[in-house]
Amino acid sequence: MEITNSIIGLDAILLLGDPRLRQVCEPVVPAEIAALQPWFDRMHQLILLFRKTYGRGRAIAAPQVGLLKRVVCLYIDEPQVLINPTFSQRSEEMFELWDDCMSFPNLMVRLKRHHSVQLHFLDQYGQSQTWNLEGDLSELLQHELDHLDGILALDYARNADDLKWVV
Repeated sequence: MEITNSIIGLDAILLLGDPRLRQVCEPVVPAEIAALQPWFDRMHQLILLFRKTYGRGRAIAAPQVGLLKRVVCLYIDEPQVLINPTFSQRSEEMFELWDDCMSFPNLMVRLKRHHSVQLHFLDQYGQSQTWNLEGDLSELLQHELDHLDGILALDYARNADDLKWVV
């Protein structure tokens, strides 16, 4: 679980085709949380670097950086860490959108997601949290939790019309 202190570049993000993106991640044991802090910091830095480069990017899942643990780092207004996140509720109402991913930054996928979800997780201090999310935040966390189970947005494409290249 060690990482190097090298300069972080976007090449630290695993790209489509890397088999680690298809692996199911292991839960984090509470005693591991402190040792994972360098990973959390690195993931937050990558979100900001991706955002600076591509103009988008709000979250990244641990397998996208080669850490096969159930962790999502989110950076909207401030950095946040979600450890062992799970959904306890998902709305029946769905909505369609074009989804992007840091692991295939030039490809968008049209798919459907639940309009609202209830999310449970531990924060970086090991405290239990519950969030009720709707719309774009609901979609974002569904995307990131899929990564923890080896599922990519591409898996939801019904046909070639559900894919589009962006520059």
